[in-house]
Amino acid sequence: MPASPDPTPQPAFVLVRPQMGENIGAAARAMLNFGLARMRLVDPRDGWPNPRAVATASGAAGRVLDHAGIFPDVGAALADCDHVFATTARNRDLTKPVFTPEAAMARAGEMLAQGRRVAVLFGPERAGLENEDLVRADALISVPVNPGFPSLNLAQAVLLLAYEWRRAGDATPPERMAMAGTEFASKIEVEKLAEHYEAELDRAGFFFPPTKAEGMKLSLRNLWFRLGLTRAEVQTLHGMLRQLLRRGGSAG
Repeated sequence: MPASPDPTPQPAFVLVRPQMGENIGAAARAMLNFGLARMRLVDPRDGWPNPRAVATASGAAGRVLDHAGIFPDVGAALADCDHVFATTARNRDLTKPVFTPEAAMARAGEMLAQGRRVAVLFGPERAGLENEDLVRADALISVPVNPGFPSLNLAQAVLLLAYEWRRAGDATPPERMAMAGTEFASKIEVEKLAEHYEAELDRAGFFFPPTKAEGMKLSLRNLWFRLGLTRAEVQTLHGMLRQLLRRGGSAG
């Protein structure tokens, strides 16, 4: 088998008897999207190499196909593996542990870190893996999909597992702020904005009656500091007020 283009420990994704070259190419793209490069093909229906697979892989993902291992049967494809997961949409009356994609890829990462070799089996488009394939697996992976329509396209299934693999070892925070070329305003910048508005509103008689003026100013200050304004937004708000005052005939 050709050497993997990526030596990083990772599971091998084994496509068993895939029928359409387009799905093989799309699977290669999905794998590379999430940092996976070890593809194995078992008896692809239309032979190999497949021009439709290459066309669908498009660009960099073609290297996944270039290094894909080609095997005559599932046993040969798994001969060097220590642990095998198999994807299936239904219970085939086999007694095996069943994992969600998230849990399976987390477990795969743990085993790979221990030096074990892990593979994930994906069945052909028409009917998925047969019992003869599933018996070779140590565990099954079942996606919690709509029970009324459980079938996933081959490339979709590969994408789902590849995403969970990436997510299991990724440190990306679940939420971040995209700053669009700016940064948050400092406290003093927000303070100056608050003073600008407060002074003009005071001049316009907004804080009325006098007995409520301090409470109104406090609420307004709280609003400015709660907004989480960027420097660009602070400058825009200053400019808006100045323009309104000019149009209203005030010196500002």
